[in-house]
Amino acid sequence: MALSQYGVKETPGLRDNPQILSYFDEIGFNGSKLHDETAWCSAFTNWVAMKCGYSFSGKLNARSWLNIGESTSNPQPGDVVILWREKPDSWKGHVGFFIKQNKNFVYVLGGNQRNSVCIQAYPKHRVLDFK
Repeated sequence: MALSQYGVKETPGLRDNPQILSYFDEIGFNGSKLHDETAWCSAFTNWVAMKCGYSFSGKLNARSWLNIGESTSNPQPGDVVILWREKPDSWKGHVGFFIKQNKNFVYVLGGNQRNSVCIQAYPKHRVLDFK
C-alpha cells in the first residue's frame, strides 16, 4: 500500500496535493483546514496502516507510534520505524516503514521525506524503536 503512493509529492505554492490532504481526511482530520506543507509523515503512516487493517495511532505526531504495536530488535520490511528529530528527548520525530538497514543507516519508506513519499536513509543512531 505504501509503495503504491511512491512519488506523491507536495505541490509548490498556494495549491495543495489532494492526495496528501486525503491522508488527513481519511484518518479523521479535516484536510481542507491543513496544507500539504503540514508535517504529514504520521498522517501517511496512519493512512497506510488503516487501509491495511492494522492498528494505527490516529495522531499526527510521529512519536505517537511509540505506543502502537510491539517493539522488535529484528525489523522486517514493512515494520514501522520511529526516529527522533533535533535531539533524542525532543517531542519531534519522524515515522515511516522499514525497508532495510546496514551498519550505519536505516532505509525508510515514508511520507514527507524530501516533501514526497520516497525511500530515504537515516542514521541508525536516530532510531527510537522498530514496531
